[in-house]
Amino acid sequence: MRFLIDECLHPSLAEVGHAAGHEAHHVNFLALDSTKDRDLIPRILEGDFVFVTHNAADFRRLYRAQPLHAGLIILVPQSPPEQQRALFAAAIEEISGEDNLVNEALEILLEGEDVVFRRYAWPAP
Repeated sequence: MRFLIDECLHPSLAEVGHAAGHEAHHVNFLALDSTKDRDLIPRILEGDFVFVTHNAADFRRLYRAQPLHAGLIILVPQSPPEQQRALFAAAIEEISGEDNLVNEALEILLEGEDVVFRRYAWPAP
């Protein structure tokens, strides 16, 4: 998979993606930092990226208008970089062995100390 990581998340998440054998970029590394969310969508779609963000509200809204996308991963809790890396690694493990997340969203939440995954079609059929 190809991941693009939002600027609201730590750049070190790209290393997590690489370590798991995937292509992973942080928006800062592609000179896309400070790009408005709506202006990121064409780049995400053109690059066939699974987008990784903490900004659920904006990207759910933006993805709702997309008939086809590679997937959306949402790290729900706002957390320090170490926890972000652990949650992203857990997300990659959750989807390992699958070809894609096409037109799906995967939310990663913490309930107490448990990591919980919510996977659903997005936009909803």
